[in-house]
Amino acid sequence: MPNSPASRLVPFVERLLGGSLPVGLRTWDGVRAGPPDAPTVVLRNRRALRRLLYAPGELGLARAYVSGDLDVEGDLAEGFRRIWALSRSGAARGAKLGPREWAEALRIAVGLGVVGPPPKPPAEEARLSGKLHTLLRDKSAIAHHYDLSNAFYQLLMDESMAYSSAYWTSDEDGYDLEQAQWDKLELICRKLGLRPGMRLLDVGCGWGSLLVHAAKHHGVQAVGITLSAEQLQHIRGRLAQHDLEDRVEVRRQDYRELTDEPFDAVASIEMGEHVGEENYPEYTRTLYRMLKPTGRLVLQQMSRGAVAPGGGAFIERYIAPDMTMRPLSRTLGHLETAGFEIRDVHALREHYVRTVRAWEKTLESNWDDVVALIGESGARVWRLYLVGGALAFEENRMGVDQILAVRSSDSGLSALPATREWS
Repeated sequence: MPNSPASRLVPFVERLLGGSLPVGLRTWDGVRAGPPDAPTVVLRNRRALRRLLYAPGELGLARAYVSGDLDVEGDLAEGFRRIWALSRSGAARGAKLGPREWAEALRIAVGLGVVGPPPKPPAEEARLSGKLHTLLRDKSAIAHHYDLSNAFYQLLMDESMAYSSAYWTSDEDGYDLEQAQWDKLELICRKLGLRPGMRLLDVGCGWGSLLVHAAKHHGVQAVGITLSAEQLQHIRGRLAQHDLEDRVEVRRQDYRELTDEPFDAVASIEMGEHVGEENYPEYTRTLYRMLKPTGRLVLQQMSRGAVAPGGGAFIERYIAPDMTMRPLSRTLGHLETAGFEIRDVHALREHYVRTVRAWEKTLESNWDDVVALIGESGARVWRLYLVGGALAFEENRMGVDQILAVRSSDSGLSALPATREWS
């Protein structure tokens, strides 16, 4: 249909890209264009295009999808995979709008009746204020993601409530996320060399998975800190359930507020992404200060190259505001500057692919319950997040590593074994 919205949009986009669309496109009049065997992007109304006009690129697409103005028919992950392949080819990087392209885009927009005031962003988008990484703003950023709903996270995750990459040690039938998370928690405890009576600090303790595991199975006394009110409430209930209230203390506290005596071991599992580059030296100095000489640190953290170190527009607006991911080498440099000796780096990138896909499967199989808990738009945020996240780890655009470091004694003693006893 030569006068349909799709017939006017597709040639313009393909000229910008210098090639064919990697996905199909169906507009609000029902007309489809593009490759027949590809997932189809569906523009349900003119407002979807208006969102892209005011916020071209990732943010506009995310707003359109979350609001339901845009949808995808077919395999969402395959659609992402095709778009990223186009990006890697260099074609998408050349798709820049100069004055001539903007003029043509405006003519098309007017012709399609798209021009109008900017649509209001979805309510799920974070709106933080104040100076970056102050205590108050960090609390707001954490609350945006982690205080969403304990009931939702209990639905999404396994019984341990471990919200970080699992450690998959088997491909056998029946080996599931719950066992892989148990193996991850056990791996951390072994790397830390935990023994009965030792004192453990968990910085950014989440819903208490490591605290409970280390106290129950390794006999430690533990302290956990979190900025999330919902997490604090959940952990206290778990401690009472497992009769661990006399062995585990949990606080709503920032790492900058720690004044305890040094601990035998410290863990920080996928919390450092929230610290920010400017504050990261203080964070690593605090981890060092909280350890006794010969005490071990296990830091599990996601990494990313120099492009979009915060994770990109979608993640920063909808998932983890103010987050920072850096190359692994830079994190190691921060730790060494703080005084740590790096003893082991364990890449878990492929493990996160399986972990996130397990969460995605749970989300889809419980879709109606998820919508009842966090709404249709909230559920769409999480679908986009999990599908895109799994692909980012699969394609090595993001990584995750367990770093084992030690605070050696003044004489250089590490007290670590000569071999990797945790292997």
